[in-house]
Amino acid sequence: MIATNRNRLYYRTAEACRMAGISRSTLLRWFRNGTLKDVTHWDRRGWRLFTQADIERIRYEADKASEKVGLGQISLKS
Repeated sequence: MIATNRNRLYYRTAEACRMAGISRSTLLRWFRNGTLKDVTHWDRRGWRLFTQADIERIRYEADKASEKVGLGQISLKS
């Protein structure tokens, strides 16, 4: 977790993925294919910074995906 000078909390990619219950590769795939809009905050190294609202959007998408798996609409096997 990173605190900025505006007293806002940000999370790095690994933390955001852990909190949302998905893998890093899934998150990055969702950004690439447009399932999720990319974050708007980056640190000086160019690493993504996630707000709590960003993590909630990721969780929502993860919940939708898991419901589809449960209904047999998609398969996790490649």
